[in-house]
Amino acid sequence: MKCSNRSFAVVSLLFAVLLSLSIGTLHARDADLASRTFAAAQTAKQQCISTCRARYRDCRRRNQLPLFECRGVYQDCTRYSCTGLGPG
Repeated sequence: MKCSNRSFAVVSLLFAVLLSLSIGTLHARDADLASRTFAAAQTAKQQCISTCRARYRDCRRRNQLPLFECRGVYQDCTRYSCTGLGPG
């Protein structure tokens, strides 16, 4: 009888170790996916901001609008294009 209890204990311990390892792997994989998603979002946002800066520089270069309106072009671009907010 002691042999079967010991075997059960070893199997239970082995199962617990394997379960904890798989959970640890799952959390690590989720963290890796989250960090990649965050990095991609940051890259997309940086590209959007760069586009808005280019629009601002283009506005200034053309000299068709006053400075404050070119600033408004930049602010609207970053607010509505880079954050996903809609106007109004």
